[in-house]
Amino acid sequence: MPLTHSERRATDREILRLAVPAFAALVAEPLFLLTDYAIVGRLGTGAVGALSVAGTIMATIVNVCVFLAYGTTAAVARQVGAGNHRQAVQRGMDGLWLAAAIGVAVVAVCWPLAPGLVRLIDAPPEVTADAITYLRISLVGTPMMLIVLAGTGVLRGLQDTVTPLVVSVGGFALNAGLNAWFVLGLGWGLAGSAWGTVLAQTLAAGAYLIVVVRGARRMGASLRPDPVGIKASGTAGIALLIRTVCLRIVLVAATVIAARMGVAEVAAHGITTQLWTLLAFALDAIAIAGQALTGKLLGAGDVVGARQVTGRMVLWGVGGGVLLGLIVIGCRPLVPGIFHAEPAVAAHLGAMLWVVAAFQPVSGVVFVLDGVLIGAGDQRYLAWAGAITTVTYLPFALMAGSLVGLWLAFGVWMLARLVTLGLRARGDAWMVSGA
Repeated sequence: MPLTHSERRATDREILRLAVPAFAALVAEPLFLLTDYAIVGRLGTGAVGALSVAGTIMATIVNVCVFLAYGTTAAVARQVGAGNHRQAVQRGMDGLWLAAAIGVAVVAVCWPLAPGLVRLIDAPPEVTADAITYLRISLVGTPMMLIVLAGTGVLRGLQDTVTPLVVSVGGFALNAGLNAWFVLGLGWGLAGSAWGTVLAQTLAAGAYLIVVVRGARRMGASLRPDPVGIKASGTAGIALLIRTVCLRIVLVAATVIAARMGVAEVAAHGITTQLWTLLAFALDAIAIAGQALTGKLLGAGDVVGARQVTGRMVLWGVGGGVLLGLIVIGCRPLVPGIFHAEPAVAAHLGAMLWVVAAFQPVSGVVFVLDGVLIGAGDQRYLAWAGAITTVTYLPFALMAGSLVGLWLAFGVWMLARLVTLGLRARGDAWMVSGA
């Protein structure tokens, strides 16, 4: 049953209420990461290449654990929709304890493996030492990064995207300021960028803990670790973990292939990847609204409402993708100068940005449908879809003879995701209602 004009306006307002703050919070991270690239760019192409390699490894570690945010959002939102507010906050506390435990384990495992992880990327010899240094310092902040993910998921599930906005903007602004001071002011080089990020992440995690703990006390939820609840959160996240691993295989494979092409190529690829991440996070704001609203509506048993909201968000995703594609085309001549790119790097950037712009409308739909299915708790299908699309991508990437070819393969991957997610969304299997 189609929405009336007044219902469309009400639905759009609800989407925007969640999406606009989420947009600002999501965009803050890649914007300040791009600021890091601009600051480190003053140290030379080698430093940018090292940041690209180590940054890919850290992004992989953190993004593999993104289920801490996405799974928590869906679980908390469903309980909110069912009217179980105390249980909603309790699920959030379980997610925070799980995040802390995983973070400590990651540091213990990955610190001694840092040189091997860098070699796994097949980085050029001239960037290896700096990449290892950056990676080891960054690992110190992993528990705090994961607590930030889980805390963000709790508040989004509670239909609050404003507080994550405030914490994100404050944290990333501090990150940019500290990096400029440590790298340029104190002359700490690439290590200064890593230490600035660790300190900013620690303060952001502290802010989330204060907000969530206060909410737990107000609702009468327990602050102690609950082994049963933590195990349930971890088990529910396994399928999302598989889905995210598949995503990271695509991105890491692209970095490995670019690194084998040369220093200029991996530097250009790193900058382009950060720009694509910025655009993806901008479009993901609608997906965040999709996670929160879908979980809440299905938790309340409103299957028809969930279908209608999905249709509106898909339209928003297409429109947002077209707009961002046009912005990329307009800003394309300015990008090399922003990053102090050397001529060889600038030549690659100019060509790759055309591909990035062309696939933004596809990305808009993909991210929305991904968010809707996560909010519905349809993780098992997302895991299978992730495996299928990754297998589709890899042959095209391996055959790429240039960076443009590599990013065209990336476009093939996005089209494969569009098909798998679109087919699922058209059916009813994902629309399971109740708490």
